[in-house]
Amino acid sequence: MEWTSVINLVFLVASICFILGLRKLSAPDTARAGNRLAAIGMILGILAALVLPMEGASNSYGLILAALGVGTLIGVPVARRVKMTAMPELVSVFNGLGGACAVVLALVELFALLPQGGSANPSSLLVLLLTLAIGGISFSGSLLAYGKLAGKVRDKNITFNGHTYLNLLLLALTLGLITGICLGWVPLELGILSGFAILCLVYGFSFVAPIGGADMPVVISLLNALTGLSAAAAGLVYDSQLMILGGILVGASGTILTVLMCKAMNRSLLNVIIGGFGGGASVASGGVEDQHAKEINISDASILLFYAQSVVIIPGYGMAVAQAQKVCKDLDNLLSGNGVEVRYGIHPVAGRMPGHMNVLLAEADVPYPKLLDLEGTNQALKDADVAVIVGANDVVNPSALDDPGSPIYGMPVCEPWNSKQVIILKRSMKPGYA
Repeated sequence: MEWTSVINLVFLVASICFILGLRKLSAPDTARAGNRLAAIGMILGILAALVLPMEGASNSYGLILAALGVGTLIGVPVARRVKMTAMPELVSVFNGLGGACAVVLALVELFALLPQGGSANPSSLLVLLLTLAIGGISFSGSLLAYGKLAGKVRDKNITFNGHTYLNLLLLALTLGLITGICLGWVPLELGILSGFAILCLVYGFSFVAPIGGADMPVVISLLNALTGLSAAAAGLVYDSQLMILGGILVGASGTILTVLMCKAMNRSLLNVIIGGFGGGASVASGGVEDQHAKEINISDASILLFYAQSVVIIPGYGMAVAQAQKVCKDLDNLLSGNGVEVRYGIHPVAGRMPGHMNVLLAEADVPYPKLLDLEGTNQALKDADVAVIVGANDVVNPSALDDPGSPIYGMPVCEPWNSKQVIILKRSMKPGYA
């Protein structure tokens, strides 16, 4: 059997690992196994890619191994030390690095065309320019998303009234340059190419700028989809079926997740694409004047929970910040030992990224069957004696149902008011993103 046949067989096995791993990621109880399976597929793909160019090609394996070593030395400690609350920031950085790789690959191929006067097949030029554009947007957009999630960048410092129109202008310029270069109307020169690369980076930054922290789950999944598309485009450049398949899987899953996030937040996908939704941390107007928070002490809360038959815990980003997932599990153990049924209501956009709450609760060894989706949560709340809201604001805000002036009006939310008693745990009385 020839080397190429063996390598293609390894690529096929790696592809199957990607597909099966992605399938397992769709359920909390199999997600860890799916992650391992996808990692095995990636290792096989890398090894096969290292062997593939040996036939009639000169390879710098010293540089390749050095790059792999540097990446490993940086990536492993970062992944081990990162806190679960900072996981969205880490995902944003990884997305950005994937986009940066696509940018570098596209620039290398485009620079190689410059001595020939930029002459190339229009379809090949289109693929290269799209790779550069999508990768650049994903790279700079992901870095800004990281800055926002880490609290290092404030929306008011990078946005202005009419920012959406700027995004539309930048998008039009990007598409116009791609069309002009492919059709030969604009010459492919060093200055044009450099300006186009800078334009893509600026648009990626501007695209994410008006998106507020409350809407970050959507923008993270969208940037993830863009990174996958850039990888698929790079695969077309190098005729790598594995890169094409992997990129398509990431792009498709990210797009599907984006649509689901938009539905969960009652957002328009078109508004997401043009970067025109969200804004800052808008808040609702609040309740009527005679409504006051009633404080409950530890003893009364203990008695209330102890004699309950059904308790639903609704976690939010506040639980992540306070690292309270293990405390919730301890409370769960105490109540379950007393015969109380304890379940967890997970809103699709609770936290700062899709699945954030699921990951945190899994870290605390909460059994997967206890985790309810939005529909199951609202059904369980109708029969619950107590609903315990742990650091969640917007996902339990009734203004989403009855206040047309609320920024989250129309967004499906958890409905703890249908339970007999509600306990809200908050760090302050500020409304936050509610």
